[in-house]
Amino acid sequence: MNFKPGFIIPVYRHGSTIEGVVNSLLHFAFPIIIIDDGNDEQNKAQILECAEKYPLVSLVSYSKNAGKGLAMSRGVKKALEMGLTHVFQIDADGQHDCSACQSFLELSQKHPEALINGYPEYDTSAPANRINGRKLSIFWTGIVSLNFSPADVLCGFRIYPLKPYAKFLRRHALIHRRMGYDSDILVHYLWMGVPLFNLPVKVSYPKDGISNFHIIKDNIAISLTFSRLFFGMILRLPKLIYFALKRKFNGKPDDK
Repeated sequence: MNFKPGFIIPVYRHGSTIEGVVNSLLHFAFPIIIIDDGNDEQNKAQILECAEKYPLVSLVSYSKNAGKGLAMSRGVKKALEMGLTHVFQIDADGQHDCSACQSFLELSQKHPEALINGYPEYDTSAPANRINGRKLSIFWTGIVSLNFSPADVLCGFRIYPLKPYAKFLRRHALIHRRMGYDSDILVHYLWMGVPLFNLPVKVSYPKDGISNFHIIKDNIAISLTFSRLFFGMILRLPKLIYFALKRKFNGKPDDK
């Protein structure tokens, strides 16, 4: 399989940190797609300055905030137009240790048909409610996909093969537009039987960091997303049972 990767960075309210993230990726010499997801004027100016400074960067800008999920889908459309085969999703807030990118890219090139799924290794700055809340999402992902191999389902540090994503876009698949996106899109890949590998990435939470996660609103949205996915699982049950049996007897590539 041809391997032409690029990075996608959705940006909302993180104009001050985007250049640092971009700088950490430049040595790979892969295209970097930045999505300006309806930022205010100050953040737009910072994003535009970064995009104009680095030739590898392509900027997709929207006037109204639509959410992380829709921003990613718009970025994927741009990646497909550019002829890319894989996209590496990275958050713009600088919390991820981008030195992990090398191992992710190497594993993706070795297994281009697979989704390379990041799971966080937290330092002491991580809020306890964030850590504990993820466990429930991991559990429900296993239920609605009959696949308990994902080590995390909310980390925005992943490599997606684009062939399945293009199918989602053509079929207008219902995927959450906001914070429910990360678990939603992962389940859709598992529903298609896409292999998954887990790799760690170090994550830190700066004291002055800006979070776009709203505890009540986004947790409700994620809960509703899993409710919808549960009914989607029922419709796909025979196929998912087949995939589960296949993993059991052939082995599942959920890590190196």
